[in-house]
Amino acid sequence: MKPHRRSLTYVSYLDGMRTSNAEAVDTLRRFSRLFTAKIGVLDEDFLGRDRPLGESRTLFEIGRGTAAVTDLRDRLGLDSGYLSRLLRQLESAGLVVTSADPEDGRRRLVSLTAAGQAEWTVLDGLSNRRIEGLMEPLGARQAARLVALVAEGHDLIAAATATFTRAPSSDPEAIRAMSAYFDEIDRVFPDGFDPGDWRAESAAAFDGENGAFVLLHLADRVVGCGGWQTIDTGVGEIKRMWLDPAARGLGLGRRLLADLEDRVAEHGHRAVRLDTNENLGPAIAMYEAAGYRRVPRYNDNPYATHFFEKHLV
Repeated sequence: MKPHRRSLTYVSYLDGMRTSNAEAVDTLRRFSRLFTAKIGVLDEDFLGRDRPLGESRTLFEIGRGTAAVTDLRDRLGLDSGYLSRLLRQLESAGLVVTSADPEDGRRRLVSLTAAGQAEWTVLDGLSNRRIEGLMEPLGARQAARLVALVAEGHDLIAAATATFTRAPSSDPEAIRAMSAYFDEIDRVFPDGFDPGDWRAESAAAFDGENGAFVLLHLADRVVGCGGWQTIDTGVGEIKRMWLDPAARGLGLGRRLLADLEDRVAEHGHRAVRLDTNENLGPAIAMYEAAGYRRVPRYNDNPYATHFFEKHLV
């Protein structure tokens, strides 16, 4: 019996995908090997400062400002034990000091000593000169192209590793994100926007068992948010989705929407709804592309002009 022509076409398609993925992986690995070798990642004595990259990188991050140890761990993507060893080594060298947070005794803060600040300045200068030396053989046009490609690569890698975490609506980052959301729609809506007592409304909607508020983290900063609440039996509603303009165009809005949908589905709801305004064209296009269909008005939100629903699997 001859294979079905469509089956042969599909097998060919899968083979093409495997080849394409293999080539992509090989390209990224070759870049990683080249770049790590050129910037000295493997050097036992990074930049000639008598310490490996791990310690130098940690020192550099601390130099960006006094930070909680937990925040430092998240920024560097290190486990607690390894970070503790790095901090002990830097403390022994007299470069950093840790102390209890005066506002929360359970948290530890880490900052540079005077010697640490001097070393940070030296490291920063040496790092700049190494990168300048890397680009020096290139012409101006090539250097500009390299910078543009690296900037785009940075954004795409950051987007690929973005994380979503639940947070109480009273979290400072949640408040900042929602404030940015309200400020933006106030500018976009022709007659402005009055958020009312949005903090109390957020606590009622998101902080109980029948809702949640989510922050989107890109590298070491929050660039988006969104929440969901239960509005009927088997029905959730997505609200206050916002993405920092600087983080748009990377597919993060769609991923944030999918994360919220997953949380609604995990709660046992079979459908999710949302409302929006006619002046938010990109948002409407994203909802429709994600499978939302228009439905009649289901609430009394005076700013909403479009209402959507999606059935969840």
